[in-house]
Amino acid sequence: MEFLIELQELIDDRKKKMPEGSYTTTLFRDGINRVAQKVGEEAIELIIESKDNNPELFLNEAADLMYHYLVLLSFKGYRIEQVVEILKARHRKSLEH
Repeated sequence: MEFLIELQELIDDRKKKMPEGSYTTTLFRDGINRVAQKVGEEAIELIIESKDNNPELFLNEAADLMYHYLVLLSFKGYRIEQVVEILKARHRKSLEH
């Protein structure tokens, strides 16, 4: 989790500073439609790789999806910690039942 927070901070910094030559900057400049499209593309690629037995390809697609998901969160002004808090709350509720 610590690294995901570090990566989120880097993404947020790229959003703020928009350094030239950064793929993340390109995504932010392309807008929400492009960012959302990339999340969808990576999700589909992960699903496709899940049907095969190639751990390297599967995990690389999972990493691509996670990265683009973090960019989407940042674009919308949210952070991974907020998502984790929702998951924790849901988990607590499920333990009560």
